[in-house]
Amino acid sequence: MNTLTTVRPAADLNQVVTAVRAAVTRNADWADTASYVADALRANLPPPGLLLTPDQCAGEYGTTRSHRLHVEPDGSFSMVAIVWQPGAQTRIHDHVTWCVFGVLAGVEYEDLYTLAEDGSTLIEAGSNANLTGEVSGFAPPGDIHRVRNIGDTTAISLHIYGTDLNRIGSSVRRYYDDPERAQAE
Repeated sequence: MNTLTTVRPAADLNQVVTAVRAAVTRNADWADTASYVADALRANLPPPGLLLTPDQCAGEYGTTRSHRLHVEPDGSFSMVAIVWQPGAQTRIHDHVTWCVFGVLAGVEYEDLYTLAEDGSTLIEAGSNANLTGEVSGFAPPGDIHRVRNIGDTTAISLHIYGTDLNRIGSSVRRYYDDPERAQAE
């Protein structure tokens, strides 16, 4: 289950918003913008207590809660804090635009995938354990992944997407079938 709430005014995130705004206004391509935004977030990664209340971090096993923190007035980026309870995971997906995330608490596990030359077969490409304080970013194409919390503590991450989530609703462009499940069937 994934719930989305809108919380906290941008004033609580001023330093992060200002740094990301400067990175985005460099008007680079998506890959370079993701890199610039990752650098900005790395230098300004806030503690989870600045972004979310204890109640907003609560949840049941296997669930996520998304909290929209900021949408830039010109629609150039949005910030979302995601709370990952143990057992929570996304479907395998890619994105409509660049994305950068920083882990504020816990560990966010990421399974990476690529498409085979036929353009339809998903191939496992590796995995990352993104620890508290780490920042990562990517841009399409080559952004197919699944995010999970396989630990036994809550993980919290700040995601920055290069689009207006109030307008489009989700950063996901497409979902993919799990290649492990497809082989087992």
